[in-house]
Amino acid sequence: MELITREKHYNTLNNYYKNKYKQKVFKISLNGGFTCPNIDGTVASGGCTFCSWMGSGDFAGNKRDPLKKQFEEIKEKMHKKWREGLYIAYFQANTNTHAPLPRLKELYEEAITLDPNIVMLSIGTRPDSLPQDVVDYLGELNKRIDVQVELGLQTVHQKTSDLINRAHDLKSFDDAVYRLREKNIEVVVHIINGLPGETKEMMLDTIKHLNTLPIQGIKIHMLHLMEKTKMGYEYTQKPWPLLTLEEYVDIVVNQLRILDKNTIVHRVTGDAPTEMLIAPTWTRKKFVVSNEIDKLMRKLNAYQGDMYERKHHIEST
Repeated sequence: MELITREKHYNTLNNYYKNKYKQKVFKISLNGGFTCPNIDGTVASGGCTFCSWMGSGDFAGNKRDPLKKQFEEIKEKMHKKWREGLYIAYFQANTNTHAPLPRLKELYEEAITLDPNIVMLSIGTRPDSLPQDVVDYLGELNKRIDVQVELGLQTVHQKTSDLINRAHDLKSFDDAVYRLREKNIEVVVHIINGLPGETKEMMLDTIKHLNTLPIQGIKIHMLHLMEKTKMGYEYTQKPWPLLTLEEYVDIVVNQLRILDKNTIVHRVTGDAPTEMLIAPTWTRKKFVVSNEIDKLMRKLNAYQGDMYERKHHIEST
């Protein structure tokens, strides 16, 4: 569904939700107390080298608090920005399917009943943490309330994936996408630009591969180097060149131009907790980044998908 506007030359999440639910929708980030199979030894240890001790849940609720308390506290903060709206219960921190099915059912069933205005359950997870019994249950749940699964990919290139200790391969990611889509579950993919050793062409390859898969959304992030992470420590010991704002904007615009025009763009940048961020410091100005992307697309008269070509799977390097 195309929801491109004059202001934004790509399909924004805000327009998608307004079109689908007829009003403002925002996420309430919850912490279910999960760990990660890449930390606890299930598949590896140490975690992804860019990931903080909060497991990418830097803005989620406090895991020590009941879900209801987390929900109400974050909802109150969100309403300081928007007076009215519908809610998405969003399990964000760590790997939110990494638990026995009965525990997942307990958490998910509670989450969707926290407020009558919850219209969706969103679950952030890894592609190698989706056993079929969980996928089957999510498929059943999807018949009662919209279910969205956010899958971390970051890159299609196995050499980079190994370098950052992702501990899964591209095949497991592709397989997870197809199994979720068999249940009609909306799939949103996370990618990171600026990973060590990756060129612009490699970052475009990640988009080209995603175009071959039945995904519905994408989150594009710049690499954040943070304190108390392995990659952050490595950078402080021996810094390497990071993308400038101008380079990042150019790459994202090119990614959007080759991205399937029907894919919803959930993010074109992200932010890290200010007190934890080592570099690049320009990422602190999230709205500047997104505005620069908009400006360049308007200058080039470029639109999402205007350079899109459907091709077979690329060979990952």
